[in-house]
Amino acid sequence: MSRATILLVDAAPALRQQLVAVLAAIPKARLESCGSERLATVSGRCQPWMWLLAEPERSVAADGAAVLIPERCARLALDGSAPPAATTLTAFSLPSDAAALAGWVRHWMAVPVGRAPAPLVAESPAMRELLTLIEQLAPTMASVFLSGESGVGKEVLAREIHRRSPRCRQPFIAINCAAIPENMLEATLFGHERGAYTGASEARPGKFQLADGGTLLLDEVTEIPLALQAKLLRVLQEREVEPLGARHPKPVDVRILATSNRLPGAAVAAGVLRADLYYRLNVFPLRIAPLRERREDIVPLAQSMLDEITAGRITTLTPAAQDRLRAHPWPGNVRELRNVMERAAILCRTTALEPAALLFDEDPPGAAGRGTGVENPSPGLDSALRQRESRVILDTLAAAGGNRQQTAQRLGISPRTLRYKLARMRAAGLTIPAER
Repeated sequence: MSRATILLVDAAPALRQQLVAVLAAIPKARLESCGSERLATVSGRCQPWMWLLAEPERSVAADGAAVLIPERCARLALDGSAPPAATTLTAFSLPSDAAALAGWVRHWMAVPVGRAPAPLVAESPAMRELLTLIEQLAPTMASVFLSGESGVGKEVLAREIHRRSPRCRQPFIAINCAAIPENMLEATLFGHERGAYTGASEARPGKFQLADGGTLLLDEVTEIPLALQAKLLRVLQEREVEPLGARHPKPVDVRILATSNRLPGAAVAAGVLRADLYYRLNVFPLRIAPLRERREDIVPLAQSMLDEITAGRITTLTPAAQDRLRAHPWPGNVRELRNVMERAAILCRTTALEPAALLFDEDPPGAAGRGTGVENPSPGLDSALRQRESRVILDTLAAAGGNRQQTAQRLGISPRTLRYKLARMRAAGLTIPAER
């Protein structure tokens, strides 16, 4: 897996030592450093994903400013040096702001290296209305409760709220409350001190502290145990957290966004969400319509995904392919559409996507081959397409000598997608060449 480069400019040895300690817990980060006079040269060579400037005034002089992306620049100092607030950049003072800096780094690491966030597709009236509401509420501190079926893009819209807010240069931290074991969730949210429990060999900040100054997304908040919901409510009311084993609470400044694939009111009625927590989170409710209710978005979303996945190799979708996409019920919503486009990127070897390259998980009766000119498609069509996909992947992998990175590039898909495909093929009993 490739690592994102963080460039430290005008770094004193003591500052570099502190930063290395911060990045040790972020394995995908790679640190380089240089003086301000070499900023443009070194940036061109290593293509940094983030810049940390010890002396911003010197670093942006001459042609240095041209290589910087302001959102991914921060002022860095050691305790006792010039006040970080002296510049308009996001600022951290080490070691006191180590946790906040780590959160800021993780926030930018969440955006794939080499890509800017793709613009949101909003062709349907429902999505246009939703984006209008987001534009109005983003500048505020209001808590937002996003609800909708699984896969509709709740986290994408949560990130859009953060991106349009005054906190956009501060961390965006997301936590999937349903994916963390109950006995670990409290420490994950609020942090812990050293020795707070067996195995706690060092103090660690929780998600609230990592998001300090920014935005915290509580994904699937209705899955938090009721006893922990009471503690969460207190944190939201008092704006302070008490890590496990700590003697005193610590103040936090966090905007809260929450999501659930349940209807919030129904979750309260079912007894899985406290009413008082619901009203604290539901200051501004947003419901995201499923993809089947906003069909105007389907083809533009598909084209946008293909542009990203194939780097522009597939330029169009034929009318027949567009018709088949619109006809599908999309039970998995945008997430399912993404999977279909990733498969199509492998199966389609031309610049125009034909219906034959569209492989769905489970076609409804009569839907397979719709729009392809095949009146009675073979019941084994899906199986044949999967076999063809696997053969294309294996042939490309062999041509690349087993190199996964080159294989993904030749197929026009991401390395992550290739790993998923290979894992599925291995589970089906196919022999996969050893990785190089």
